[in-house]
Amino acid sequence: MNPQALMDGLITGSMIGLGAIGVTLTYSILRFANFAHGEFISWGAYFALAVSSALGYLSGGLLTPIGPFSFGWSLPISAVVAVALTGGLALLVDALLFGRLRAQRGTVIIMVMASFGAALTLRSLLEFIFTSKPAYYSKALQIALPLGGGLRATPDQMLSLALAVVLVVAVHLLLTRTAIGRSMRAVSENQQLSGVVGIDVRKVVRTVWVLGAGLACVAGVMAGLLVQIRPYMGFDLLLPLFAAAILGGIGSVPGAMLAGLIVGLAEALAVQFVGAEWRAAVAFVILVLVLLVRPQGLFGRPE
Repeated sequence: MNPQALMDGLITGSMIGLGAIGVTLTYSILRFANFAHGEFISWGAYFALAVSSALGYLSGGLLTPIGPFSFGWSLPISAVVAVALTGGLALLVDALLFGRLRAQRGTVIIMVMASFGAALTLRSLLEFIFTSKPAYYSKALQIALPLGGGLRATPDQMLSLALAVVLVVAVHLLLTRTAIGRSMRAVSENQQLSGVVGIDVRKVVRTVWVLGAGLACVAGVMAGLLVQIRPYMGFDLLLPLFAAAILGGIGSVPGAMLAGLIVGLAEALAVQFVGAEWRAAVAFVILVLVLLVRPQGLFGRPE
């Protein structure tokens, strides 16, 4: 086995894990599978691209690569702005669509079908604005550095892995050590009872949308930096996101990240042993096996 497949799997898995956190939080609190979540990945990547291009136009020095990395200060700055814009987009979609359906006591199937419609709308709008031509944050070439054991990684890849670890720890601490985190866990257990005891459920819902969309944005920026930016990049990651969310256990942030790494590694190994054409099927196989063997996932609790 080529050891480099492990590194490729970890890199892909970190992006899947960050996106899966948003999926698992949305499902555990809002109680429906949001198929529009993948589009937040795409929109976040394009938001960062647009802001980075604007900053580069205003000041060319911001495009100068930082140390060993392939990007300049324009990308970190634009990534922060993109997180805020993607969170705002998620709140707008909720206000225009999902919030109204909740107010009308829409059933789960209605919410799911609405998320399908929202996904198609967001994807088509993105393709209309930016076209379907692939884009890049930087076209600078990087040399992979040896890490030992036959593993190699570029500075950008190592930074992405480190960022994913930091974000997962930060979200876990947010959920376990803060008041809003405790409120989110309470709402996930019983939304009606949480409202009775004084928890602001609407604030929790807004927080979930912003947090999930922000993490999806970071995953999109990572994918755009390491591969390329396309309107369908979020759609391509949608099935692995749900596979990771279910495998990790709905509501578990560490579980979603660990499951994302498992899915990423499984895809990388499938490419090596079976063929690249079967890569997309790996997430589906994992999803089916988990639903059959352990529906609550690795860290979930049976209902």
